[in-house]
Amino acid sequence: MKLDAEIALAHRLADAAGAAIRPHFRAAGFERKGDKTPVTAADRAAEQAMRAILAAEMPADGVIGEEFGVAEGTSGRSWVLDPIDGTTGFVAGRPLFGTLIALVVDGFPVLGVIDQPILKERWVGVIGQPTLFNGQAVRTRSCAALAEAAIATTGPHYFSDHDGEHFMALAAQTDHKRMVMGGDCYNYAMLASGHLDVVCESNLKIYDWAALVPVVEGAGGVMADWHGDPLCQGSSGHVLALGDAARLDDVVEALACGH
Repeated sequence: MKLDAEIALAHRLADAAGAAIRPHFRAAGFERKGDKTPVTAADRAAEQAMRAILAAEMPADGVIGEEFGVAEGTSGRSWVLDPIDGTTGFVAGRPLFGTLIALVVDGFPVLGVIDQPILKERWVGVIGQPTLFNGQAVRTRSCAALAEAAIATTGPHYFSDHDGEHFMALAAQTDHKRMVMGGDCYNYAMLASGHLDVVCESNLKIYDWAALVPVVEGAGGVMADWHGDPLCQGSSGHVLALGDAARLDDVVEALACGH
């Protein structure tokens, strides 16, 4: 799949989002959405900036955005946007959030960008190509055994009681003294760059995970649901990322915790 024009467009989208976000960093308050999660002027401005470019340059493509919903297209392709993944961290002044941009074709992500506009770090993943971090190829690291794995998740409060039980069963079999809490999409970027081994989360929406798949898999990792199946537009929101695909069966078995 030749996506040179789409890659160039994704860079322009990330640049536009970053320009909208940076003036608000450590300077903005927030509101509460209906689900009580925070939203800022930066979230809205960044998504509006990206949508304006897509409307001008790709009017036949659909758009799925966290802040402004779904705009149906006619091409069979959709751009999936999360202007600030990690708004809680953004509001707290932590530069560990990211702008997520994905191109989804027939329900599967084929291009993904994780952009950290404060640190000026950008990961770009494209199906069939190596993942690039600021223009240089990156790779996940090997993990000889689950007991040696460093695991990360955004936070325990994002799990239901049932899912939390399964997560803790998995975490107990990892090197849990190195467990990382917080980080949102930045955890997946660190996994792609070889600094983490497993990320496990639930209740994610497509705009939370679509951009991550090409980035992680282009770096040699694997993303799947909690049953080990590939992620697609109809996935449940139970998301795994592994730097070493050889550990997928171990992780799925640990998550099942005998059930």
